[in-house]
Amino acid sequence: MIPSPNSLSGRSPSLPAAWILAVFGIALFSSRAYADQTAAKSPRPNVVVILSDDQGYGDVSAHGNPVLKTPNLDRLRGESIRLTDFHVAPMCTPTRGELLSGRDCLKTGCSSVCAGRAFLPRRAVTMPEVFRRAGYRTGHFGKWHLGDSYPNLPHQRGFEETVYHLGWGITSMADTWLNDCFDGRFFHNGTLQKYPGYCTDVWFRLTMDYMAARKQADEPCFVYLPTNAPHGPHWVDPKYSAPYGRRPMANFFGMIANLDENLGKFDAFLREQGLYENTIVVYFNDNGGTAGVPLYNAGMRGRKTQYYDGGHRAMCFIRWPAGGLGEPRDIAELTQVQDLFPTLCELTGIGAPSDDAGNAAAVDGTSLAGLLRGTQKELPDRTLVVQYGQNPEKWQSCVLRDKWRLVHGTELYDVGSDLAQENDVASAHPEVVKQLREHYESWWSAIEPRLQQFSPVSIGAAEENPVTLTSADWTNVYCDNMNDLRTGKAENSSWHLLVEQDGDYEIELRRWPREADAPLAGPVPDFQPHVGKPLPPGRALPVKSVRLRIGGEAASSSSLLDESRPISESDKHATFRVKLPAGRTTMQSWLLDAEGKQLSGAYFAYVTRK
Repeated sequence: MIPSPNSLSGRSPSLPAAWILAVFGIALFSSRAYADQTAAKSPRPNVVVILSDDQGYGDVSAHGNPVLKTPNLDRLRGESIRLTDFHVAPMCTPTRGELLSGRDCLKTGCSSVCAGRAFLPRRAVTMPEVFRRAGYRTGHFGKWHLGDSYPNLPHQRGFEETVYHLGWGITSMADTWLNDCFDGRFFHNGTLQKYPGYCTDVWFRLTMDYMAARKQADEPCFVYLPTNAPHGPHWVDPKYSAPYGRRPMANFFGMIANLDENLGKFDAFLREQGLYENTIVVYFNDNGGTAGVPLYNAGMRGRKTQYYDGGHRAMCFIRWPAGGLGEPRDIAELTQVQDLFPTLCELTGIGAPSDDAGNAAAVDGTSLAGLLRGTQKELPDRTLVVQYGQNPEKWQSCVLRDKWRLVHGTELYDVGSDLAQENDVASAHPEVVKQLREHYESWWSAIEPRLQQFSPVSIGAAEENPVTLTSADWTNVYCDNMNDLRTGKAENSSWHLLVEQDGDYEIELRRWPREADAPLAGPVPDFQPHVGKPLPPGRALPVKSVRLRIGGEAASSSSLLDESRPISESDKHATFRVKLPAGRTTMQSWLLDAEGKQLSGAYFAYVTRK
């Protein structure tokens, strides 16, 4: 067994066995009672999962931040059970996939924010699907970032009511053209609408409206509220950023201040509606720190995208006043986002996650219900792996056990005595390194064969026709930001597609989205948001021809199509037509100059089954 650093092991002496058995028996009876209860006898708790975007562990005043003020988040923390050694992925989409599926992101393939790796596979069982089958109403308001078209949208993965933006957020490649954090345009169950107000205010307002309606109907609800704040662009009303002066992160802190204000309003709503006692509220952040790191990072090394604790250690607060969880307290056990799915299923009496047929769903998380209820003092020994990536490589990872961290397969840290991870102790503990490497080798061997198995984007389905493809989903490359588009980033790769039906297809390739109504080779003006730094002008590219290939790796009989079209300076798109059989294929485009050299791929493709 790997020795545990004793100074911060988080372990407590064992309780008397008879007492444990007695409490366990009560808990088991309680869990079974939940499964059989009716609303009249024992109303099931509501569940609200709030997930902030790019807020770090140190971006909370109660965690010691010397500048930021978060009174409402501090109060929630003070009323909650706090998981103090809780880990997520170092980037947002993998964390979101792990939350909703309970699986390691490399096992589902949902391992990056773009690069063709931002989708949960169809076979994955999701938390809202399980809650919905159990009689819960399910709502989602805010960021999604697990796919921008059928069958990957939130209302196709278990949420009956959803309002969301596309891509990673405002100004992402997939987002609505010239969208703003103020009076933004978001999708309601697939239909684009305008919502007055600031984005974070909108998500909380919709959540409260939804919960009030469910209370009126006497229906329990599961609500997922992932804000796009405080992720950039850092556009926020100056009244929130003004208290932070001229600091580089003033607007970032202002977005958190607005989020904190909304949290206070939400808490007041729960109390006024009589929902406070029997609502499970979970609050956590999706990856390591970002804009706030230069000021304060809670003593940790690393930040978003990195494998030191500052890149993946997150806050996690769980509050359920009527749930018999005992006094607010810290739990120092090693935990991860994958644990929340089975935990919430057990706390609500749903039981272990399962699919439509009642078969147990594969999850990598462990239920923490016993820890939260106080019937279990510690988890069995566990070793976790944190890894993500647009093109995952062996040993680009962190292996965690107790307070040990094996980073990149060679660096060993004891974060119990060295939170800042300044002292690599691998040479002093070769047996720990050996055992953690052995665990990773076994874990990696099961994952490596799947790494080039991409979940495809569907085209030709009756549920969505036409389908918009963007460069965000090009295989293994990053081309996902508005600046990538406006500067004409010289990237290119293929889309993985699933042709849902045989038929005649029309593919329209564009440099700019349709809404921009701009020539392929031409520029676009800058964009001034309601508040904040404008987006720069989009520069012209010397595009003279466009090429499209479907299937195959070169012009050959294996290609379903490989054609080029010349374009004029005024052409806004190039259109191709092809007959496609149902099944999987790939598609790639090229924007070419006068000499036939690649400038980039076409950042947008509109695919229609005629």
